[in-house]
Amino acid sequence: MTADDVMAPVFDALGHPARRRILDLVKAEPGCTVGELAAHFDTTRIAVMHHLRQLEDCELILSEKDGRARRLYHNPVPIQLIYDRWTTEYSGFWASKLADVKYAVEERTSKRGQHGRRRATGVEDPDRGSNRGRVA
Repeated sequence: MTADDVMAPVFDALGHPARRRILDLVKAEPGCTVGELAAHFDTTRIAVMHHLRQLEDCELILSEKDGRARRLYHNPVPIQLIYDRWTTEYSGFWASKLADVKYAVEERTSKRGQHGRRRATGVEDPDRGSNRGRVA
């Protein structure tokens, strides 16, 4: 089974606004029951259960039996796998670019400190020289 085979059902599940709303509700209320979840929708409980089945099939929702009730939990791992696949190489690239910017700023700041900025003590930099007292 390829990574695409694993990710396709996740994309399909996330493609429907009701399923995204279910994920948001379950994430906000971990351990909620199917009945509590269904109360947030104007559709039938059967329709909500159909959406839940799709979310469970791709492991975005995990459930456990608690007597007659089923408790629902959000599982972020499938989304993290998608995120990692497409962002890891880019985040490394941009982290490298940010490090380059950091070093450039530090280098520029240190050069400014050496070339004529007033020192913290308020005394002029002796290497820079001054026009005071000079006759033109």
